[in-house]
Amino acid sequence: MPGISRKAAIALAASASIALLATACTGQSSSGAEDDASKETTLNFWHAWSAPAEVKAVKSLVAGFEKAHPNIHVNVVGNMTDDKINQALRAGGGKAPDVISSFTTNNVGKFCSSDALVDLNPFLEKSKIDPEKTFPKAMNEYTQFEGNRCTVPLLGDAYGLYYNKTAFEKAGIKSPPKTWSEFETVAKKLTIAQGSTYKQLGFMPNYHGWESTTEHYLGQFSPTYFDADGKSNLAKDPAFEAGFTLQKKLVDALGGYKKLETYRATLGDEWGPKHPFHTGQVAMQLDGEWRLGMALDAKTDFEIGVAPLPVPDDQADEYGKGYITGTIAGIAATSEKQNAAWELVKYMTTDTDAVVGFSNAIHNVPSTLEALKSPKLKYDPRFKTFLEIAANPNSTTSPASVNGGVYLATIQEFGYDYESGKETDLKAGLAKTAKQIDTDIAQAR
Repeated sequence: MPGISRKAAIALAASASIALLATACTGQSSSGAEDDASKETTLNFWHAWSAPAEVKAVKSLVAGFEKAHPNIHVNVVGNMTDDKINQALRAGGGKAPDVISSFTTNNVGKFCSSDALVDLNPFLEKSKIDPEKTFPKAMNEYTQFEGNRCTVPLLGDAYGLYYNKTAFEKAGIKSPPKTWSEFETVAKKLTIAQGSTYKQLGFMPNYHGWESTTEHYLGQFSPTYFDADGKSNLAKDPAFEAGFTLQKKLVDALGGYKKLETYRATLGDEWGPKHPFHTGQVAMQLDGEWRLGMALDAKTDFEIGVAPLPVPDDQADEYGKGYITGTIAGIAATSEKQNAAWELVKYMTTDTDAVVGFSNAIHNVPSTLEALKSPKLKYDPRFKTFLEIAANPNSTTSPASVNGGVYLATIQEFGYDYESGKETDLKAGLAKTAKQIDTDIAQAR
């Protein structure tokens, strides 16, 4: 499972403000990489993993590459934030990274539009790799911006539904809900009052409820965030209104915003063993694939069930999809060893055995279609749900933007206002939020 720093980085990504690297240039798009990858060389690879098991897994992945390419040596530097990576990409020099990986898919638009990372399309074409046939659809989408594929996926995260099977049996619920209307019924049935609070809450719907963010809810509605002109679609695509309406209905049905927030304040944090799903205080949880390992480590006193998140009632035929994000890898524009760097990136992201081995080691979702169906994958049977969500062509992600995840943070802020009752006019609020998103993007350009 990912380390705490990984998910903390993702949580902060939406509001992170990373300077655009306007002075960087790709070189690849104009003159092409000129180094000889068959000659003795040393690369610098910067990544963000920090937990001991993860660091060990990265070293093993790199060792596999060096064995296959004995002339290319790799200096590995871990625990690197996007801020540190961007500073180094701007500065260049012998100690700067040739290859980087980041947990922040929200920043792909910044990486690509600033030319901090090279466009990998020429490298993929040279290696006869078709991204659309190699990577799952959502991962293929979040690694590019406006035709510039400056990153490729390096393992992924898929979101699904965890549920307390013991609580389900006690409530007479035979299977996980597949549509949001079923979900509301189940969540209410699983909610047990205790005075002015709860003995057990069926589900924590509030946007502050750990992973129940606006983009994770909205992913099940398959929204189109921007129109063909790059303008926010928030007030035009009915998926957004449907998503916000659904969440607010859940909040009201399960006790109201204030009561839920009061209860939430008494619950454990997202990363500790006292997470409310682990303790049984919340019977269903929207979360990523890493939660399974964390819940098992917490030694819950109930059986854990895993399923895809519900879908809108009018999209019942798409049940099985989910929201996808993950880690990305790219080549520094300042690197003078781009061909050798590509050999490393290609190995880490497209070699099936390498991807599978890395997935087995850190328990993230494989990021190629071949790796997703590899017989060498080792996992708890319940993890298969996330493999299927990742491979599902209907699964969604949030698109790259020139100013990173700012638009997602703006949508989330509106979500806080709407669920709490501070904003009561949904249509007007969506229109106002869309206008703010367009203004922010225009300023970023």
